Amino acid sequence: MKKIKLGLILFSFLFSLSTFAGTLKTTEGKDVKEGYEIGNKLPDITAKSIAGKDIKLSSLEGKLVLVDFWASWCPPCRAENPRIVNAYNKFKDASFKNGKGFTIYSFSLDTKQANWKAAVAKDKLDWDYHVSELKGWHSPTSNKFGINSIPSNFLIDGNGIILAKNLRGEKLELILQYYQKK
Repeated sequence: MKKIKLGLILFSFLFSLSTFAGTLKTTEGKDVKEGYEIGNKLPDITAKSIAGKDIKLSSLEGKLVLVDFWASWCPPCRAENPRIVNAYNKFKDASFKNGKGFTIYSFSLDTKQANWKAAVAKDKLDWDYHVSELKGWHSPTSNKFGINSIPSNFLIDGNGIILAKNLRGEKLELILQYYQKK
């Protein structure tokens, strides 16, 4: 029964991906609209790292990137972190249809740097791209992106095109497998 249920989930997920893939094919070689919907080019972000340095999302061009909005005080975010860590470790060096490698641009909605830094260490979020404006729900970036609940995320390809949104649980790994070069 469990295999049937997993098979149905995988089938419905992959079927929904075919819609995304069709959207991307129609945009090849053309200018893509900047926005927040699947098939749009995600607007660039520049925010401060834990060390206080600016990190631009566009500096990760060429890789598949999960832009992950989260916070140390958010129990669902913290519960999702082990799955994100597993996906990162499994796919960080993989080749994809439109990107080489996978990484995560973690955008924290924390207001206290000490809490943010402690959560990154405790949850073993080992990638290099942790940023925040330390303004919580008053973050200009999260407001611009329409983030009204967390965890919230966008998966973008090597050109910054949104492939999927709000991936939870096994869905992140499934979509990475789908876009991985065979």
